[in-house]
Amino acid sequence: MSTITRLSGLDLPGTPGTLSPRAARPALPRANRIWAAIWPGLLAVLIVLGAWQLLYLSGIKPSYVLPDPLTVLTRLGELAVTAEFWVGAATTMTRAVVGFAIALTIGTVLGAAVARSRVLRAAIGSLLSGLQTMPSIAWFPLAILFFGLTEQAIMFVIVLGAAPSIANGLISGIDDVPPPLLRAGHALGARGFALLRFVILPAALPTYVAGLKQGWAFAWRSLLAGELLVTISQATALGVLLSNARNFADAPTLLAVMIVILIIGMLIDGAFSWAASRIRRRRGLGAVRL
Repeated sequence: MSTITRLSGLDLPGTPGTLSPRAARPALPRANRIWAAIWPGLLAVLIVLGAWQLLYLSGIKPSYVLPDPLTVLTRLGELAVTAEFWVGAATTMTRAVVGFAIALTIGTVLGAAVARSRVLRAAIGSLLSGLQTMPSIAWFPLAILFFGLTEQAIMFVIVLGAAPSIANGLISGIDDVPPPLLRAGHALGARGFALLRFVILPAALPTYVAGLKQGWAFAWRSLLAGELLVTISQATALGVLLSNARNFADAPTLLAVMIVILIIGMLIDGAFSWAASRIRRRRGLGAVRL
């Protein structure tokens, strides 16, 4: 089994005397690499801020509805030094992590079972695809009916929003495992769980991570919708701050909280993209530059 462990997935040793495309390219200075990574994002931010400022100056909406960027950024700085903001952000992130962890467990087990069982695939394969396309907000009336205005209602919708994407990502990854790799695993004596653990799952990892990324996106959107719809007494969260700002027509606070939600979403998405990129590079699946 040690041989199988060493040759798990696509982590096969390279051919002696050859260089990977990454090793063949000359390394850029660290500062240049950092700048190359961040300048497109900075340019996008400047374009958005410029368009926002022009829209404000056009007077298409009154300033109490559409404040200028400086007013919103100032309000964001004021929020950042309040305990209410950090408690709300911590509550939202805790819900997101717990809900996504539950969805990850359910989606992974379900995806592995469906991918390896023809009976399960025929029974619920189409159902999983249908659940993935169903808007998460459609589950909230049922969740509130079942659980009332509670944390369980929010978690219920987060799990239903994220688990199908995770399961389908793993199913697609397992379906795309190259047959020669399976035959190599069989030749080395891998059967059953050993084949799944040392060959199939590592090979399916890039597609699985893509499913995790999509599952997180669904979980994040479900959570924020839930915090707007399910108001829990004495609970502070980013969705609650949004709702309060809307009720009091406080546009600067509303937009400031939206910026925070956007930044958190982008950071998590970037983490998944970074992980997926590293996995693909390890397996020689990086994009080819012409």
